[in-house]
Amino acid sequence: MTQGKLYVVGFGPGDFEHITNRAVEVLKTCDVIIGYKTYVDLIKDLITAEAVISTGMTEEVSRAQEAVKQAETGKSVAVISSGDAGVYGMAGLVYEVLIEKGWTEKTGVPIEIVPGISAINSCASLLGAPVMHDSCTISLSDHLTPWDLIAKRIEAAAMADFVIAFYNPKSGRRTRQIVEAQRILLTYRHPDTPVGLVKGAYRETQHIKMTTLEHMLDHEIGMLTTVVVGNSSTFFYDGKMITPRGYQRKYTLGAEKQPLKPHQRLKKEAEPWAMNQETGQTYELQDKSNSILAQKQSIQNVMNPLLFAEEALKLVGSSRVETKQYVHQKIESIFEVAVSPGVANKKITPQQMLVLADIVGEKGTMEYTPEHEFILRIPTTAPELITERLSSADLLIAPVGDVAKIKACDFCDGEKADAIPYAEDLHKTLGGMALPKTLNIGFNGCGMACYKAVMDDIGIVYRKGGFDVFIGAKPVGRTAHPGQPVVEGLPKEQLLPLIESIIEEYKANAHPNERLFKYFKRVKKIGDFIYQDIAPKIKIAPAPCGD
Repeated sequence: MTQGKLYVVGFGPGDFEHITNRAVEVLKTCDVIIGYKTYVDLIKDLITAEAVISTGMTEEVSRAQEAVKQAETGKSVAVISSGDAGVYGMAGLVYEVLIEKGWTEKTGVPIEIVPGISAINSCASLLGAPVMHDSCTISLSDHLTPWDLIAKRIEAAAMADFVIAFYNPKSGRRTRQIVEAQRILLTYRHPDTPVGLVKGAYRETQHIKMTTLEHMLDHEIGMLTTVVVGNSSTFFYDGKMITPRGYQRKYTLGAEKQPLKPHQRLKKEAEPWAMNQETGQTYELQDKSNSILAQKQSIQNVMNPLLFAEEALKLVGSSRVETKQYVHQKIESIFEVAVSPGVANKKITPQQMLVLADIVGEKGTMEYTPEHEFILRIPTTAPELITERLSSADLLIAPVGDVAKIKACDFCDGEKADAIPYAEDLHKTLGGMALPKTLNIGFNGCGMACYKAVMDDIGIVYRKGGFDVFIGAKPVGRTAHPGQPVVEGLPKEQLLPLIESIIEEYKANAHPNERLFKYFKRVKKIGDFIYQDIAPKIKIAPAPCGD
């Protein structure tokens, strides 16, 4: 089989003038293009691939997995990111997915990261020259990173006087993060600190606003905005945002003749702030008219910077200075897990509720779902300890996300219990299996089907000692419909092998984010079952506006 290749392509801001030749070459020659739908639309005129797979927001993992799968079949695949793929883009995630599969550079599919212009660069070019000195990028999205950690990074950057570019500053549901970031920055920076707001750099929606740290929230800030906050020396001039590099310390920028000759500029006398100064020496700086160092000054007893730092830490009571032991900080992440009292059991005990409350604590959240389970979201550095406690409390745990989920009725509190072992076998074998999209397996213990199993992706109804099976329901929308009946009276021992084969076929061939009913409709056949268009045909009335 021909060996495929995997490209992760950063295409810059989105306009053709700022995309690299290499990125264009890759996009025009790849067999498959995979990306977020909005990004695919931005570069659609460059795409000649036979297959384009686009998915919605938050589907990054499925895109990375699909890209790896396609490349392993021998195809050349491009995963696209706006800006640079290695800056909050897809490059790292693609590597993580490869690593999970045991990939190595010698034995695995070849991979190439194609760089692009990141937002900090494109936005800076529109603002003037705000990142001429040390700068950093901080994403304010706390979907994957705990807010406490983000806040620490903001504070550290503010203290260190970095120019800061905030990515993902605000969305429809995330509105407090940018407010909190401003509050932290105002603790360390003057309210008049220059701030640049750039929305949709180099796109048709481009909008630029110059403001200050104090007033930046008076202006529109959204998901497509990059917020560039200057440092203590950044200034505005004639509609531009400028951060000096420090040349004014050695040069008279308005004079043709410089007070220091080239060979003098790197001498210690001209750099009293540098690390190469020695303890106990005295330096005299020459007069430099029209310069920040205009007056004659003596710098005495310049301490070794490391000693100076250690003395400073002693003053604030740090015990680490004496021991010279620096402990690596464990980073908290949000651990998500689904919890229920059992497949058939819907009754949770008071003791189990106390365990859940204790585990969630003040920082976590607990959400009850229509599927009779709790979704726990808990900041932690040790998720394994949480799962151990949940299991010890006789709680059933399952992954959250695009996985197979078994939804069973309560079997009339045990009065109709004949099918319970088969529901439990399905959960043990298939529950939590990673899939292109969440797949619900509804299970009813009698022919009444009161738990509405026929409205799930796969519906199973126990009746007269056998199973009726339905696949491909569409549970919501104006064209909602039950699953297509495909088997009637299936013998008990054949249930698990049949459901396994359906799910394995779907997992292997479905597109990322493609529901089972869409997949069934697209391929027209799953196993021996032929698709029948049972969706009701309705005429969509025109919109009131006439569009």
